[in-house]
Amino acid sequence: MNALSLHYRLWLNDGRLFAVLSAAGFSLKAIFVKLAYAAAPVDAITLLAMRMGLALPLFAWLLWLSRGTGNAPLGGMDVLRILLLGMLGYYLSSLFDFYGLESISAGLERLILFSYPTLVLLFQAVALREPPSRRTLLAMGLCYAGLGIAFVHDLHLGDAGTQVLQGAAWVFASAVTYALYYFGTGRMVQRLGSMRLAGLAGGASALMVLAHYGLSRDVTQLASLPGQVWLYAALMALLSTALPIYWMALAVQRMGAAHTAAIGNLGPVLTILASWALLGEVVSLYQMAGLALVLFGVSRLRPTKSP
Repeated sequence: MNALSLHYRLWLNDGRLFAVLSAAGFSLKAIFVKLAYAAAPVDAITLLAMRMGLALPLFAWLLWLSRGTGNAPLGGMDVLRILLLGMLGYYLSSLFDFYGLESISAGLERLILFSYPTLVLLFQAVALREPPSRRTLLAMGLCYAGLGIAFVHDLHLGDAGTQVLQGAAWVFASAVTYALYYFGTGRMVQRLGSMRLAGLAGGASALMVLAHYGLSRDVTQLASLPGQVWLYAALMALLSTALPIYWMALAVQRMGAAHTAAIGNLGPVLTILASWALLGEVVSLYQMAGLALVLFGVSRLRPTKSP
C-alpha cells in the first residue's frame, strides 16, 4: 500500500497524472456529443450553446485560479488577439466539430482532429518561410495515410458515404481552425500564462456562441429539451472543457509542454475505447491500423507548444 501511495504521489508531483486526466477529459467530448444526439433531436449550435453557457462560469473560475500569475496588463491589441483566438479555438472549431459528429463516428472524429499538430507545423513553415524538413514530411505522410486507412472503416456507398465525407470535411475544418488557435497562442501564453489565456479566450468564445444561438434560434426551446441532453451538456462543460484545461495547465507547469503533448497522444486511443464501450461503435482492423500510423506519425513530429 505504501509503495502504491508513493507511486501515486510521484505521478501527481511530476504532472503525469494531470496530463492523463486532461487527455481523458478531452477524449470524452465526442462521446457526450454523440450521446446527446441520440437522446433527443438537438442540433449542433443548440448543443454547443448549452455546453459553452454552462462552461462560462467555469472559465471565470480558471481566471480566478490564475490570479497572481501572468498579470500583464491587457492592451487593445491583446483584446483583439484574445477575441480572434476565442473565435478560432472554442467557437468555430467546436461548431465545426459538432457538425461533423452528426454523421461520423467518435473514433474517426478524434483521429481527424489529431491531425492538428501537422497543420501547426505547416503554418509555422509558412510564417517562417522555411520548407518542412524531410522528417516532418514523412511524419505528416504517416498521419494522413493512417487517416485514410481509418476512413475506410466509416465510408460506405450511397447517401451514407456522402454524409461521412461531409462529416469528415467539417471535422477537418475544425482541426484547421484549432491549429490556427494553437499557432496563435505562442506570444500570448508567454505574456498571460496558459490558464489565464484559456479562461479569457474560452470566456470570449462562450459569449460568441451564445450570441450566435440567440440570433439564430428560439431560446425558449431549451426548456423543452429532456434532462438527459442537459446532463450530457453539463458533463461536457465540466469534464471535457474546464477541468481538462486546468489539468493541462498543471501538467505543463510540472513537466513542460513537450511531455504533456506526448501524453496527449493517448487521446485517440481513449476515444476509440470509450466509443466502443459506451456507444457500441465497432472497432475494426482498419481503424486500429490507422490509429497506429497516426500515433506513430505524430510521435515523430517535434512537439508544439501547448496553449
